[in-house]
Amino acid sequence: MPSTDPLSVAVDIGGTFTDVTLQDAATGRAWTAKTPSTPHDPSEAFQAGVRLALETAREEAGRIGRVLHGTTIATNLILEGKGARTALITTAGFRHVLEIGRQDIPRRANLHAWVKPKRPVPPSRVFEVTERIVADGSVLVPLDEASVTRATEACRESGVTAIAICLLHAFTNAAHERRVAAMLREALPGVAITASVDVLPVVREYERSLAAILNAQVMPAVSTYVERLERRIAEDGIAAPLLLMKSNGGVAGAASIRRAPAVTALSGPAAGVVGARAVAAAAGIPNILTVDIGGTSADICLMKDGTIALTQRGAVGDWPLPLPMLDMVTIGAGGGSIARVTRDGALAVGPESAGAQPGPACYGRGGTLATVTDAHVVLGHLPPSLLGGRMTLDVAAAEDAVRKGVAEPLGLPLHEAARGILAVVDSNMVGALRVVSVERGHDPRDFTLVPFGGAGPLHGCALAAMLGISRVLVPPSPGVLCAQGLLHADMRAEFSRSVLPRQAEDAAALDATFKTLAQEAIAWFEEEAIPPDARATTPVALMRYAGQGAELPVPWRGLDHAAFDFAAAHRALYGFDLPEGRAEIVTLRLEAVGSLPPPAAQALPPGRGAAPIGTHPVHLPGGTADAALHDRAALGAGDRIAGPAIITQLDATTLLPPGWTAEALPSGALLLRRD
Repeated sequence: MPSTDPLSVAVDIGGTFTDVTLQDAATGRAWTAKTPSTPHDPSEAFQAGVRLALETAREEAGRIGRVLHGTTIATNLILEGKGARTALITTAGFRHVLEIGRQDIPRRANLHAWVKPKRPVPPSRVFEVTERIVADGSVLVPLDEASVTRATEACRESGVTAIAICLLHAFTNAAHERRVAAMLREALPGVAITASVDVLPVVREYERSLAAILNAQVMPAVSTYVERLERRIAEDGIAAPLLLMKSNGGVAGAASIRRAPAVTALSGPAAGVVGARAVAAAAGIPNILTVDIGGTSADICLMKDGTIALTQRGAVGDWPLPLPMLDMVTIGAGGGSIARVTRDGALAVGPESAGAQPGPACYGRGGTLATVTDAHVVLGHLPPSLLGGRMTLDVAAAEDAVRKGVAEPLGLPLHEAARGILAVVDSNMVGALRVVSVERGHDPRDFTLVPFGGAGPLHGCALAAMLGISRVLVPPSPGVLCAQGLLHADMRAEFSRSVLPRQAEDAAALDATFKTLAQEAIAWFEEEAIPPDARATTPVALMRYAGQGAELPVPWRGLDHAAFDFAAAHRALYGFDLPEGRAEIVTLRLEAVGSLPPPAAQALPPGRGAAPIGTHPVHLPGGTADAALHDRAALGAGDRIAGPAIITQLDATTLLPPGWTAEALPSGALLLRRD
């Protein structure tokens, strides 16, 4: 169990900036730091950010008792196809599982133009072993260890540095996979080995194969990265253990992450959603739509009644990754997204990004392409400097980039071109917001929008207006909310097992499966040193109607209630159920939580009136206006601001258009209302 020493530090590394929050658990006082990311070695920015936060707080590194981190290392390796050279070992006769796949195409793809992506492991590195376990777990063909030896030599000759093992029906009997893994580790000690049963012990060979492959591919790089982080932490005199964010919204120790690094895919966005939930709870708001707008992407999620839904239908890039993860949608739209005019004369924004280097033109680091941030600068939405005065914006460079990249090719005035850039990127994000709300049976007008990330509060009011939302909740530190969300995360793990059709109708067999999962959960609790009074488990059944291809998670109250509870869940999501349909239990899951002490809340002192610190010209559709410039640090609870206004702080800037008012809440959040 992590130490109860007073200080906790959380680090979130994004594509452009690395965000750090240092918090005193006893008082709730927090300090934030923001430093440019170092893509060549993210651990450099990690260390620099922690040092900057300690310097800002005038605290000693030795007082830190908890180090939390959200990383995109695994995600980037998968998206860019830069993981380890990997082989797949499978049951004889199933070497084409990746080639066959699911015989479908992505939903948004053009049926006639779509090209099947390059497989993560080519057929030349797929090797078969002789064995066969049938669906009930019995052995039809014993494992031929000579075939394993031949596959091992083939892996050696192929020069692979990682191997994934996925044998038929291993989720019902893992003996063969375990033996193959043991033989490989003995013969190839320097190679990363992943058995599918250690990552995803459930039905569907294609998805299970992919999960094992992707885990194996990222294992060497993630292990090296974690070791480098632990070394840098120790160098600075921090004795606290390192906890890493998972895509399910929880954290886990470094040893657990080394075994299954694929669970960290999409972990950075997950931390932001956890942070947004804490901000909304402090403001007494149960239903929120979150939009995390960083430098490269926007991550969108819906939370109803304080609950964030998990999905096992997630994907990273071209590949399904059916591990439990928060139900989010990600698009390539951020502050660094590049605006360009296409060959047919249309304005497009993203998914390409200027990244941290060179970044938007206004950063003065050599960037020349127009970005979303440059459009904001041209329109006067940003103050002359950022990061507390450490970064001065180059307005002339931003204007030059927008003029040459968009205005002149389209024959538009400069400010109209900048507004066009923002209109396109806002439209893209609204489409994604509708995916998680309207397409899933929710009216966005019933929710409060929570924008965060460095660029989130600049777009919050515009997105809300396009969706008919009347309230926007801006977190106290929106630019570092992903880092702060780590401080509110508990330790989480899921343990799953698919069941056979006849087992699904046998209450005793289902209870026995849950007992097996409970034993696995206890072993995990012990490994993570979670005390008994901080442990909790929740049983869940993944169910479907006969003939359906996807399951819904249903809280488990016993076999007698399963069909009724599934019908209710089906109605809630789809608006109907099938009274004559046969409900099937496909997989049982036990969700384990180790509660960590949340940081103390710090109330905002009462305000004495929001006095502007100056004015700043902004270019509105109807002309130029002087927007009141406010320092958010000077606001107290109850202070109100009327738009147009620009509210500045170290980590983000909030744009308040005409017709909107902002109120500082006692929790420290800003509640924006449309008149």
